[in-house]
Amino acid sequence: MKREGTFCLVLHSHLPWLAHHGAWPVGEEWLYQAWAHSYLPVVDMLRRFADEGRTDVLTLGVTPVLAAQLDDPYCLRGAHDWLGNWHLRAQYAGPRLRELSAYEHRAATWSLEQFETHWRHGFSPLLRALTDSSTIELLGGPATHPFQPLLDPRIRDFALRTGLADTALRLGSAPEGIWAPECGYSPGMEHDYARAGVRRFMVDGPAMHGDTSSARPVGDSDVLAFGRDLEVSYRVWSPKVGYPGDPAYRDFHTYDHPTGLKPARVTGKNVAPHEKRPYEPALASVALERHVADFVETVVRRLRAVDGGLIVAAYDTELFGHWWHEGPQWLEAVLRALPEAGVHVTTLRGAVDAGHVGTPIELPASSWGTGKDWRVWDGAQVSDIVSLNTQVQRELLELDFSGEVRDPVLDQAVREALLALSSDWAFMVTKDSAADYARYRAKIHSDRFSELATLFRSGRGHARASELRAADGPFGHLDARSLRPN
Repeated sequence: MKREGTFCLVLHSHLPWLAHHGAWPVGEEWLYQAWAHSYLPVVDMLRRFADEGRTDVLTLGVTPVLAAQLDDPYCLRGAHDWLGNWHLRAQYAGPRLRELSAYEHRAATWSLEQFETHWRHGFSPLLRALTDSSTIELLGGPATHPFQPLLDPRIRDFALRTGLADTALRLGSAPEGIWAPECGYSPGMEHDYARAGVRRFMVDGPAMHGDTSSARPVGDSDVLAFGRDLEVSYRVWSPKVGYPGDPAYRDFHTYDHPTGLKPARVTGKNVAPHEKRPYEPALASVALERHVADFVETVVRRLRAVDGGLIVAAYDTELFGHWWHEGPQWLEAVLRALPEAGVHVTTLRGAVDAGHVGTPIELPASSWGTGKDWRVWDGAQVSDIVSLNTQVQRELLELDFSGEVRDPVLDQAVREALLALSSDWAFMVTKDSAADYARYRAKIHSDRFSELATLFRSGRGHARASELRAADGPFGHLDARSLRPN
């Protein structure tokens, strides 16, 4: 069979720190929905590929702040309770929505079995098995997913090293590649990456001037940038023509409010919720087959256009199952169909080993957000958050990190600062997605940081730091003294 070229699928798994910060409609509910509908089926798929002896199936980014939640005992208990509640809701729907009730009951039963069999000790044992077997390549990142170009270099370096160290503690070694949060880049960051041991990272296609057919060393460094191919990625991702909008697929936004289940199919873009048709899995399966074939054809066509080079498609993991109900089935079908079409499926690491490395490139300031610039995180709409972040960074760098021993008050102050600097809050405001919640989260972490900073300077605050650590406690290894100037 003719080898058409190389394809890399990159999945970016990320949610901000949600534990102890509200439940519905955003907060812990968001975490548990993504856990049930995306992480469980995607990991099950990868485990089955591992059992088959498949290697370098895909590149999986897992942000440290998400990994912390998927290992956290409080979150594990909460996820188990949520799955049990889903099981009960499916039963409760029976008299009114008989077919939906049976469908959801089977799904909830399977999910409970998966969780109780494989997940009760957290995500890290599962993830380590997948990396040790080379089924996947893992990408890490900065601790709380901050928009790095807007950080002071000292804080940017600390956030990255804290995130890499966290992954190393969970899995035994630090990843060589990262998903740069929001694909945010500013010239010179490649040298920061090199010093931290990062050898490759993701940017969006336009940052590479549209030529994403190979990895490229950035500037005079040995750090490689991989660019997302937009033509291929948008077959799925585009809100206008992407597969999840097909009339046969389950509609994400339409709920049966007594049970919280989703009974309708998309039906049409301009169809009111009460007019949408009932979901029919058989119709969705027909659409799925069509979209698998279309994606494979698109990849092969693009590979021929780049003379058998490299195509990288990248998506949020949460798209598959959480946002797009049929996504996990599509994902597995595509990963099985592409090799049958003569496409070499591998990881970013595998693409380097296969020789898909081009000439050096100078990257512009960029992101994968609207306009491919920084406006989502630095625009007028989020000027309040930008101002808050600037204030947090200024006060953080003024603290005294010269102590001979760790100080729990200082450590928790830094932890709250990192949570305040998460890129999610500005993104949610700009996109008008739970904007009030996002502003609340940015403000509460900023306020808690300032409170602890004041207590630290006065030599007090151990009780308050312990109280806040119970709610905001990721990265127990975090040592604030690492922020001291060189």
